[in-house]
Amino acid sequence: MSKKVTDIVEDLVSPILADMKLELVDIEYVKEGANWFLRLFIDSEKGIDIEECGIVSEKVSEKLDELDPIQHNYFLEVSSPGAERPLKKESDVMKAIGKQVHVKTYEPINGEKVFEGELTNFDGQTLTVTVTIKTRKKQVEIPYEKVAKARLAVTFN
Repeated sequence: MSKKVTDIVEDLVSPILADMKLELVDIEYVKEGANWFLRLFIDSEKGIDIEECGIVSEKVSEKLDELDPIQHNYFLEVSSPGAERPLKKESDVMKAIGKQVHVKTYEPINGEKVFEGELTNFDGQTLTVTVTIKTRKKQVEIPYEKVAKARLAVTFN
């Protein structure tokens, strides 16, 4: 089986980002209308600015042109993951403890598949999210293997 485009690109960009002390948060390779887009979402402890995105775009573009792993035309976009950063890896979930999260599950837990609240614990197996229902707070334990998607959540008070 051949490697997916996102896996190939991850192998190519990881050393570039490591040299710059940046983290690869996510890669998307999607077709929108007639066009293909290769999107890299990067971050660092201090955040990302537009200049860093431009530098990464240039370096990655050079490497992709040199190795030519994608057979058709596409647009390369490099950006920050934004305020609602996806939580793709266990280490992302660990860093999110104490923050507001939005979690979707593959199957219902207590009749629900979407949870939003404060991530209060993650032991590698189970996420504990404190959700507020009207004025009542309730802790929900979500098995990690049942998480379809998780991201940081922006809340307005």
